[in-house]
Amino acid sequence: MASAVQADIRRLFAESARARDVFLEENADALARAVELVGDALAAERKVLLFGNGGSAADAQHIAAEFVGRFARERRALPALALTTDTSALTAIANDYGYEHVFARQVHALGVAGDVALAISTSGRSPNVLRAVEACRERGVRTIGLTGGDGGPLATMVEVSLRVSASTHSARIQETHILVGHVICELVDRRLFEAPA
Repeated sequence: MASAVQADIRRLFAESARARDVFLEENADALARAVELVGDALAAERKVLLFGNGGSAADAQHIAAEFVGRFARERRALPALALTTDTSALTAIANDYGYEHVFARQVHALGVAGDVALAISTSGRSPNVLRAVEACRERGVRTIGLTGGDGGPLATMVEVSLRVSASTHSARIQETHILVGHVICELVDRRLFEAPA
């Protein structure tokens, strides 16, 4: 029994590693562009808006907290806002307008030209994420999409698409998404807070 469980553990780790490896092969340039967009926005005193559903909502909150608090160094707080955390706004918007509007309505209220959004959807098909990306376009908010599998509509709607193509399994995709979020945080920190050599 223990050996079967260990075999499953090794298989799951291997699947996760493969998803990350394939992602890096396919997305290194796009990820560098995402770091540039986020860094440019924060350097210009703009903010990062993040949104997604379920585990992707948790990832949005996690990455927002890394910017507002700190990542790996002491530095000033950076403006980032997860649109998944205000239960009064979420429930009021869902009740009055429909769940597909819960993020878009907040983008219209809070987004300004020059901000950047991280739109997270493992399938790339979440209606509320897609509506929010449309709202970002209307507001002049730059867009980065984190998705998986074939990318769904989200992959073609955003300026920078970061797609975990090697998996359609939400857990494997999310494991890569959180690594991507950490890479963005670390490299933006270096860009903004390390003195040039």
